[in-house]
This record gives sequence, C-alpha cells and structure tokens, in this order.
Amino acid sequence: MNKTKRTPAGDALTSLILDLFRLNSLLLTAGDRLVAGLGLTSARWQILGAIVSAERPQPVAWLARNLGANRQNVQRIINDLHKEGLVAFEANPHHSRAQLVVLTDKGTQTFDAAMRLQAPWINSLSDGLFVKDIETTRRVMMALRKKLETTANLKSEPDL
Repeated sequence: MNKTKRTPAGDALTSLILDLFRLNSLLLTAGDRLVAGLGLTSARWQILGAIVSAERPQPVAWLARNLGANRQNVQRIINDLHKEGLVAFEANPHHSRAQLVVLTDKGTQTFDAAMRLQAPWINSLSDGLFVKDIETTRRVMMALRKKLETTANLKSEPDL
C-alpha cells in the first residue's frame, strides 16, 4: 500500500484530533450527568446556551450555523425544548417561515440552574491547569476551526 507520509506537524495534529474526539465524548457524558436532574442533556444545554449568548433572537438555521451543527438536529432538539416549555417561537420580521427562537422564563431558570452546577464543576476540572496553556490551546483550536470553515466551506446554511 502506497502511503503519503505526514509531516511532523501532521502527525502531531492527528494525535491532537484523536485526543479531541475522546475528550469530546467524555465532556458530553460528563455534561449529561451534570444536568440530568434538570431534564437536560449536553445537547439541549448547548442549544440553550447558544440562545442565551446570541445578541438577539435567531432562527434555527442561524443557531445551528453558530454551533457548527446540522440544522435538522438542532430543529429536532428545539422542538423538544418547545414541547417542554423551555423555548418559544416568535415571528421573524425578515422571514415569515423562519421563526425566531427565544427562551421562556422556565428555559431561563433551567439554564441558570445548569450554569450554577457548571461553575464548581469547571473550576474543579481546571484546577492545576495554567490559564496561559488553556488560552494557547484555544487559539490553536480557533485557527484550525477557521481553516476548516474556509477550506471546506462548512457554513453552508443560508442566511435567513
């Protein structure tokens, strides 16, 4: 079998990516456990967080794009959150079919409760790590993200 040889940087990045896959799985499992008592999963919590962090109400397609997620998966989770009274839909003045997603009072209370659980957990997880190292890792991840978004044109959802 004829293989193209990776550069040293390519080998290092391959190892990092494999570790990131493992870390992602562990983070999702830990997040699920952390917020299970609130009726949330990591995915639901992540979407509530995207709604909270948005500057203004957004349609599902925008939320999905900002999360780097599949629109259909985000729509399914938002529909579940709507059934549970955590989010509501508002009319979008710019697009009649793409409603805006907003948190309800119950959704805000649930998200706030999740964040109260998150603070001691993340403080414990970060214990012994250096802020400078965390910031360097984040810069590397953001540079990789930007390259992938640019070269693969992953932002394929239409702007509504």
